Amino acid sequence: MDLDLTAYRALSFDVYGTLIDWEIGIAAVLNPWASEVGLDLEDEFLLSAYATQEAAVEREQPASLYPEVLAEAFRRTGRKLGRPVSGSWARRLGDSVAAWPAFPDSADALAELARHYQLIVLSNVHRDGFRASNQHLRATLSAIITAEDVGAYKPADNHFLALERALPDLSVDRSQLLHVAQSLFHDHVPAQRHGLDSVWINRRHDRPGWGATPEPAEEFGYLAEFPSMAAFAEEVRVAFGTSGRSGGSRP
Repeated sequence: MDLDLTAYRALSFDVYGTLIDWEIGIAAVLNPWASEVGLDLEDEFLLSAYATQEAAVEREQPASLYPEVLAEAFRRTGRKLGRPVSGSWARRLGDSVAAWPAFPDSADALAELARHYQLIVLSNVHRDGFRASNQHLRATLSAIITAEDVGAYKPADNHFLALERALPDLSVDRSQLLHVAQSLFHDHVPAQRHGLDSVWINRRHDRPGWGATPEPAEEFGYLAEFPSMAAFAEEVRVAFGTSGRSGGSRP
């Protein structure tokens, strides 16, 4: 692999889809709702129908907290599918973030990566939601940037502008930052727009379609692709073991 992983001092992460299995979490609400209202639909169909609605709500209501986005996106998904979404069902999805599970490899991978890099979260969620998710991840972080902090949702530029402003306080040059994310739509499109190096954690490598993430409509790129966080962390471990160099993480 041509990518020199020892050249970076910090990693910024998307969380939901990359570290937290948001598709399992969302489907755990959409599926029983669909059954209740008489829709016999596979999870993949429901997730795809939901994906475009969430992206639209995030674009139209950038100041809304993520639970409100989830609830409104669910209501719109119901209208698209011709079935009502009650207030209780909408609240159930809106309140579900804390229950979304981490991918089995996420916590161990983050622990390995923290040996070599400073870790930064760049997430389309509210602060309380990420705080709950980090109970699963147990990550030690140098910075946390949420949608609540920047008043917008990726793929808007706000997260990435805030990230660039945070780097001097971490003594990290933007050339020493690598962005790590699953979503081409939410992360790799704006990362390319801002000239940031990135790697793709292709969690859906063994499944067709886009799941809960819209298909990207703009140009994107990435330096390398990994099927999991475990595979990425192992590549990092080998890279630093081979080079004998230490990374830029702080005590």
